[in-house]
Amino acid sequence: MADSRDKASDQMKTWKEKKGSQRSEQLTTGAGHPIGDKLNLQTVGPRGPLLVQDVVFTDEMAHFDRERIPERVVHAKGAGAFGYFEVTHDITHYCKAKVFEHVGKVTPIAVRFSTVAGESGSADTVRDPRGFAVKFYTEEGNWDLTGNNTPIFFIRDALLFPSFIHTQKRNPQTHMRDPDMVWDFLSLRPESLHQVSFLFSDRGLPDGYRHMNGYGSHTFKLLSADGEPVYCKFHYKTDQGIKNLAVDEADRLASTNPDYAIADLFNAIADGNYPSWTFYIQVMTFEQAEKFRFNPFDLTKVWPHKEYPLIPVGKMVLNRNPVNYFAEVEQLAFDPSNMPSGIEASPDKMLQGRLFAYPDTHRHRLGANYLQIPVNCPFRARVANYQRDGPMCMLDNQAGNCDMHAVIHPPGGAPNYYPNSFSAPDTHPRFVESKFKVSPDVARYNSEDEDNVTQVRTFYTQVLNEEERQRLCQNMAGALKGAQLFIQKRMVETLKAVHADYANGVQNLLNKYNAEAQKKNIHVYSRPGASAIAASSKM
Repeated sequence: MADSRDKASDQMKTWKEKKGSQRSEQLTTGAGHPIGDKLNLQTVGPRGPLLVQDVVFTDEMAHFDRERIPERVVHAKGAGAFGYFEVTHDITHYCKAKVFEHVGKVTPIAVRFSTVAGESGSADTVRDPRGFAVKFYTEEGNWDLTGNNTPIFFIRDALLFPSFIHTQKRNPQTHMRDPDMVWDFLSLRPESLHQVSFLFSDRGLPDGYRHMNGYGSHTFKLLSADGEPVYCKFHYKTDQGIKNLAVDEADRLASTNPDYAIADLFNAIADGNYPSWTFYIQVMTFEQAEKFRFNPFDLTKVWPHKEYPLIPVGKMVLNRNPVNYFAEVEQLAFDPSNMPSGIEASPDKMLQGRLFAYPDTHRHRLGANYLQIPVNCPFRARVANYQRDGPMCMLDNQAGNCDMHAVIHPPGGAPNYYPNSFSAPDTHPRFVESKFKVSPDVARYNSEDEDNVTQVRTFYTQVLNEEERQRLCQNMAGALKGAQLFIQKRMVETLKAVHADYANGVQNLLNKYNAEAQKKNIHVYSRPGASAIAASSKM
C-alpha cells in the first residue's frame, strides 16, 4: 500500500532520498548557535521549574508563537505553482509591455489558485468561485493579473465589496454560515444574477484547478509603442479541458479528501504532467466603447466573443511545485496595481477599488516591505526608489544586492528624498501614463438599474442545455431553501425577469423542500411531550 502512494503523500520520503547518506546538519538556534539537547527543558532538578536562561526553549517557543500571519480575508485556502509564459503570437501593435515583446519571449510566472469564501482549513470542493492569480516577473516590474475562473463577478461597484464578502463569511453572533445573509444580499442586488447563475451551474464545482479556465475579468487598457490605447480583457483557457465535479462527488471529497485540488495540482507537476493554459485577449477600441450598448467596464457582464473575438497571445505552463508552502504560497501577494508600462487600469469601478484594497491588505498581512519577500520581489527589474526603513526590511535598505534574485539597488549613501542634486534615481517621460479626458460631474452614480438580465438569459437559454438548466435549478434551490421564505420569494422574483422557466424550476423545488420541512416540524410539535419551544427550535 505504501509503495503506491502519490508524490504529495511521499514528500518526506522523497526529501530523505534526495539527501541520501549525507551527514545531518548540526541543529542550531535561530541565531545559529549549536544545540546539544532539543528534547529536554533546563529545570531546577528533574521536577523543578524551568529557567529563564533556557534560550533553546525561548528561541523555539517565541518563534512558534509568531508562526501564523493574518489569514487572507478572502482566498484564504489555495495552491501555488511556478512556471513560464511564452509568447506565441505578436500583439505588439496593441501593447508595448515587454512581456509581449516578441514571439518566443519567455517570462517566469507564479500562479495561485484558491477558493474564495472559506477559511484556510476549508475543503477544496465547495461551490465557490476559484481564484486564478498570475504573477509575471517582467524586466519592467512584476505584472499581477488577479483573476478568477469566471469572467464576471457578483457586483459592479467596489463600495459593496466588504458587505458582499461579509455575507459569505460567518454570522457575527453565531459564528456560523448564514443562508439568510447570503440570499438577502443577492436578492437585493440583481446585478449578481449572472455570477450566481454561473456559480450554481456545473462550473461552480471545478474538478481541481487544472481543468478550469482563468480570466482577468476586469477591463484593462493596453498602450502600443505609439501611444495608441485600446481596452482589453484577458482570458486563459485550460489545455486540459473543462472538467467539473458532480454534487455528490464534491460532497464526498469534502469529507474524505478536503485537499483534493491542492494534491491534484502538486502530483500532476511532480509526475511531469505540467498543466498549461492558452492565453488570449479581447480588444475594444475607445470609439467602440463609447458607442457600445452597455457599459464595457461592467464586471457583471462579458464582451460577446462574436463581436470581440479571442486573439491568441501565448501559453502559460506550470512546471515547478513550491519548495516551501509558507515562503512561496502563503506569502505570495498579488496586487492589480502592479502593471508594467503598456498595461493600465480602465474605469472599471471594481478594478479601481482593488487598486487600493490589495496592496493595503498586503501591508497589513506581510508588512510595509512585502515586496522584498523573495516570491514577491521584482527580481528581473532594477528597483530604485526613495522608500526606506519600515518593519521587515529584509535586504540592505537599497544599499546593495539581493542575493536571492540579484536585484541591483542604489548605493547605500544615496539620498532618500526627491528631487535631489546627487545623481540618484530619476524619472523618464516614456513611462508617463496615458492621457485621457474626464468630463462628467463628480457624484455617486447608482448602477443598480443597469441591464441585469439580458446576459443571464443568454447564459440560461443558449449556453446551458436542458440537463444543465435542471441541475442549475436544483443547485440553487438546494442552497436557497435555508433562507427565510420572504427572501426565497424575492430571489425567485428576480429570476422571473430572466426567464419564467428558471424561476418556476427553482420555485417548484423550493415548494417541495418547504413542504418537507413543514411536515418535519409538525411531526416534532405533535409528538407527545414536545413543547412549542422545542418545535420552534427546529424551524
